[in-house]
Amino acid sequence: MTALLAGGVAIAGSPIFVRLSEVGPMATAFWRVALALIPLVAWSWLGKDASADRRPERFSDYALLILPGVFLALDLGAWHLSLTMTSVANATLLANLAPVFVTLASWALFRSPVSRNFMAGLVVAIVGVIVLKGGPGALGDGDLLGDGIAVVAAMFYAGYILAIGKLRSRFSTNRIANWSTASAALCILPMALLAEPSLLPPTGFGWAMLFGLAFVCHAGGQVAITYALAYLAPAFSSLTLLIQPVLAAVLAWVLLSEPVGIMQAIGGAIVLIGILIARRG
Repeated sequence: MTALLAGGVAIAGSPIFVRLSEVGPMATAFWRVALALIPLVAWSWLGKDASADRRPERFSDYALLILPGVFLALDLGAWHLSLTMTSVANATLLANLAPVFVTLASWALFRSPVSRNFMAGLVVAIVGVIVLKGGPGALGDGDLLGDGIAVVAAMFYAGYILAIGKLRSRFSTNRIANWSTASAALCILPMALLAEPSLLPPTGFGWAMLFGLAFVCHAGGQVAITYALAYLAPAFSSLTLLIQPVLAAVLAWVLLSEPVGIMQAIGGAIVLIGILIARRG
């Protein structure tokens, strides 16, 4: 649980780095995963965790290790595209519907039991995110196609969480992280080359933002989440990650001087209450 919360805290900083990035959204997404390979590969050389791990033996093993990266690349690509088509509030809100799709897929595909407490906590947490983002009225500021793409992004992130959860019973954290991150970088690169006029930031500050996004948010955050999924159910893990928009609002207040209003404070409190209710389930 501690690792999952630490991962949520690390990823919550990603909007700050993306906001301050000097390259476009697709290029930022590419560098987010490509630069993260530096600490991940170094970690592999220094040693690996002792939890369940074995070398991939069959083609199907390699395909399974690549699958989370494909989902992650599609998630980042869809979410960044939605940010250019609809309001930031809509894109962020709808992309945070991932726990709904994780819960539905866990029940439909794997017959994972879903308690009433968990469903109640899920509903409360989703309501909290809606309040955090300005209430139902905020949805009227968006574009229907952009909103739809943000929902698709949530579906892809749900696929990422479920794929990681299944792999953690067979492979170690660093093996999954290396393969999924490398495959995500390879999938995002052609999208970035087609969508962006340049992949390279012009200043040292721009590179610093990309390294921060890669090292802190991806290498730190995603690895912590991958580790936690060996011990926690994917549905609860995805729900707990709803703490990200709460923390992102706090970080924007501290680092970017963006004030936290009463709606955001109430929404954040509702999200935390929903997570606590779901934890009992």
